[in-house]
Amino acid sequence: MHHHPRVRARVCSGTPKLQGRISLNPIDHLDPMGTIMMVISSISGFGIGWGRPVRVNPYNFRSPRWDNLRVSLWGPLSNILTAAVFGLSIRYFHSFMSPSAMMFVIALTKISLGLAFFNLIPIGPLDGSHILAALLPREKAIAYEYFMARYGLIIFLGVIFIRPEILWALIGPPRDLLLHLFTGY
Repeated sequence: MHHHPRVRARVCSGTPKLQGRISLNPIDHLDPMGTIMMVISSISGFGIGWGRPVRVNPYNFRSPRWDNLRVSLWGPLSNILTAAVFGLSIRYFHSFMSPSAMMFVIALTKISLGLAFFNLIPIGPLDGSHILAALLPREKAIAYEYFMARYGLIIFLGVIFIRPEILWALIGPPRDLLLHLFTGY
């Protein structure tokens, strides 16, 4: 029996629900190599790691370009929403928090905002590359996606290990602005 390529792709690639990824259990989202990297790099003073990527099936999209944009925006937006909840709790309920609880909530707010702006950097494989590709004219988007597929990971690693100050210049100012807006500090 011969299967149409689209049908085969639908059968072979699972959605997050089929992968058991619709869960608040952090263990379901751990990537073994990303976790090991986070531990090793944290010991050196520069912590970087990653979770398992969320696989999506583009054949389920009605409008692939715009639906991919929406999917890619949800990662950073969920981090910003998390930061808003924690940050606003500091703004309005700080008098009820112990100093250690307040430090913990501020750290969660900073981490969530840092992750959001880190993921918005338009270098593959980060969400920002998918967002930029969706916003570019179709021909430029195809060329950009091709370039990122070939060189994105190399550029990404180069920025992290050779020029990390570029990351802090991109992440720090917007993170600090939203931190102040949410927390008042």
